[in-house]
Amino acid sequence: MKIGVPREIKNHEYRVGLIPASVRELCERGHEVLIETGAGLGIGMRDEDYQRAGAGIAADAAEVFARAELVVKVKEPQPDECRQLREGQVLFTYLHLAPDPEQTRLLVESGVTAIAYETVTGPGGSLPLLAPMSEVAGRMAVQAGAHCLEKEAGGAGVLLGGVPGVAAARVVVIGGGVVGTNAIRMAMGMEANVTVLDRSLKRLQELDFQFGGRLNTIYSTVDSLERYVTGADLVIGAVLIPGASAPKLVTREMIAAMRPGSVVVDVAIDQGGCFETSRPTTHSDPTYLVDEVVHYCVANMPGAVPRTSTFALNNATLPFVLALAERGVRGALTHDPNLLAGLNIHRGRVTCSAVAEALGYEYQSPSRAL
Repeated sequence: MKIGVPREIKNHEYRVGLIPASVRELCERGHEVLIETGAGLGIGMRDEDYQRAGAGIAADAAEVFARAELVVKVKEPQPDECRQLREGQVLFTYLHLAPDPEQTRLLVESGVTAIAYETVTGPGGSLPLLAPMSEVAGRMAVQAGAHCLEKEAGGAGVLLGGVPGVAAARVVVIGGGVVGTNAIRMAMGMEANVTVLDRSLKRLQELDFQFGGRLNTIYSTVDSLERYVTGADLVIGAVLIPGASAPKLVTREMIAAMRPGSVVVDVAIDQGGCFETSRPTTHSDPTYLVDEVVHYCVANMPGAVPRTSTFALNNATLPFVLALAERGVRGALTHDPNLLAGLNIHRGRVTCSAVAEALGYEYQSPSRAL
């Protein structure tokens, strides 16, 4: 199979779909890999590194899209990229379609088969291709939040862990999944006062066993959200409904009631965000103020640490890329129900129920669409 990897063009996105080690695995199995020139520079990988692994180098993205049967990316295709996709081609990347009607429309019109990393499933309902970036984003959320609490960044001038004789910052994490767990780990490591809210008692019990009495575990209701959010120095939104838009759990009234200089970090922003006051930002302009509360809503947080993120992502995606290359898209999808769950669009049909519901498309099941 001919596999193409274009350079990412989203604002301050330096990750790349395949690292040289992954390219070598594919080439050893007789597949052809084409990398856009300079695609790996953001992670310290030169064209020569890819050539040694067996890849060819394309002069530009147009060549990659024109020649590839399977396009492997990291972030959702931008409008210019969507217009280069064609019927019969396969796109494998993060998509986050539910809050993005334009991208959905362009992919539907292209006739491409689009498989989303974030809805590929694993054992026990896990999301194996979302988990590595969720781990990175969860850890970065605390790092970013701690910086935003500094006075120069617009915050209240609070040190996350405090010092002897001065109280530590109050950190509230909404959601106890992969993002939330990693945020908790980092915040507790920095000696903050940490509370997690979740609607799953089972998950709260697991977190209690994992972190012990230093973590305050609270069942999430409107009342408890209002109480803990309004009293927090830093709130991290870590809510996920696979494939769907994130629920708006934190209202503008709650934000207005927070202390001036408090910080909210919305990790769910690539699914629309879980704060009513959230809007996507970029690494070049990451924050804004609403009611004197600092909002950090960067939609590709792991892009700030592209080397770590790319290697972690490739560890998870490579087996699926190999399956698509070895079996073909139809064979791979019909053989693996977990990969089939990642099919969001196929030849003009929306095959993810959450996306269809969010954007008003007719839903067709993946198996029927194939």
